[in-house]
Amino acid sequence: MTDAADGPAGAVASAAERRTAPPWWALALVAIALVAAAFAIGRFTTFAAAPALPTTDSPEAGFARDMQVHHGQAIEMAMDIYRTTVNDGVRVLAYDIATTQSAQKGEFYDWLVKWNLPQRGGPLMSWMDASDSAHQHGAASASASDDDLMAQMGMASAADLAQLRAESGAAADCTFLRLMIRHHEGALPMAQALLDLGHEPRALQVAASIRATQSAEIELMTSLRAGLACTD
Repeated sequence: MTDAADGPAGAVASAAERRTAPPWWALALVAIALVAAAFAIGRFTTFAAAPALPTTDSPEAGFARDMQVHHGQAIEMAMDIYRTTVNDGVRVLAYDIATTQSAQKGEFYDWLVKWNLPQRGGPLMSWMDASDSAHQHGAASASASDDDLMAQMGMASAADLAQLRAESGAAADCTFLRLMIRHHEGALPMAQALLDLGHEPRALQVAASIRATQSAEIELMTSLRAGLACTD
């Protein structure tokens, strides 16, 4: 018995299917076109959504430059006391400050490289002028000397550093903690100013981390000074 599909009717149906079905290459072209369209949409959507890089007068650039200066001195003081102290608490703290701020200092340098910006800019803290922190911190003025601006940032003077290096034992520990508390207190308004004015996500994340970490370290250093009965 002959199957219906093998008869004339089946042959007609197969021929009709061949005439109406698109050839394989047409389906391939459609698939390629769809993939290309999806890629183009994703590509241009990504470009449109990408934020503009910070400019040389941006809060992010000013923060990166000033914090390199600020962190540089903290690392120097921390390494000085790390080599001489016999107090375990001070030694651990100094190691933490030196390693953490060395890593951050390198990241700040890298930001400016990636943004194609110079490592040096205008006067210290001038980028903070539009923030509330500038008024609490002491806004940088055109007539302020570098020494005045450094003092506003909580930086130790040359005499402070000479005293730290000349002392030993508990006296050196107390001087280090006093200078580093002031140093951290100078960093907090800078971090807050970037949080107030900035837009770059990673920079904001680092500023928030600095604010939290250095606030906690101020409390720790105050406790260490109490334990050492510091009187300076």
